[in-house]
Amino acid sequence: MQLTAVCFKVLTTLALTSLLLACANTTRSGAVGVNRSQFLVVSASEVDRLSAVSYNEQNQKAKEKNILLTSGPEYDRLKAISNRLISQTGVFRDDTRQWNWQLVLINAPILNATCAPGGKITFYSGLIEQLNLTDDEIAAIMGHEIAHALREHGRERLSQAMAQSAVTNIAMAAAGAYGSAISAANQAAQYILVLPNSRQNESEADAIGLELAARAGFKPQAAISVWQKMNKATQGKGPPEFLSTHPSGETRIEQLSELMPAVEPLYLSAPKVTSK
Repeated sequence: MQLTAVCFKVLTTLALTSLLLACANTTRSGAVGVNRSQFLVVSASEVDRLSAVSYNEQNQKAKEKNILLTSGPEYDRLKAISNRLISQTGVFRDDTRQWNWQLVLINAPILNATCAPGGKITFYSGLIEQLNLTDDEIAAIMGHEIAHALREHGRERLSQAMAQSAVTNIAMAAAGAYGSAISAANQAAQYILVLPNSRQNESEADAIGLELAARAGFKPQAAISVWQKMNKATQGKGPPEFLSTHPSGETRIEQLSELMPAVEPLYLSAPKVTSK
């Protein structure tokens, strides 16, 4: 009985220790003050690997349809904006210099953009063209998506799903044959990129994205105008893919407005580049 009690105590201690080790804050708080402990039981390297498989699969399919753009005026425009934003990510975490940042533009009439873990950015031409986005507005959207990667929201959601036994055997499947790896990556991508984020995660991405854009010299007010455009474009229609995972509305605009005093000085002191 004494041995059983000791074993139980040791196991309980180990479980609590593991739980504590699983809680971390992935980014510094920045001027916008994002500071929250996150539940992360899936390793960052595993999530990055699965995301890279899914990202490559996405790009291969787009390439086969001849809609993958990795050069040209619009791609170069996005690349210039992404470079400026990426250069500011070190404010929130140091390891982004080692990330394998990538950018693709998919020529499709879809209102969507994402940034997968590890810095894998995807933009769709429909988002830029249908909303007639300025550089500042593109930066607001891209900054928001990069912020999800910085905060590792995808890893956090996958960890929560695995803790609830909603996702199983991903690591085992990913280590198997090519087809199994694709299946595992696509399953993980559902939690990382497709399923709706919590309001808390969206608010964090809004705040960090706003600060990234301001530090990179993009007008902070564009974060409000882009959502006004998005809301106008979807009046009387079902939400586009981009909005299906991003709660919008007056509350969101109000929250962004409240953050303006924190980021305006950063914008004013940032080097400026002529924007379209």
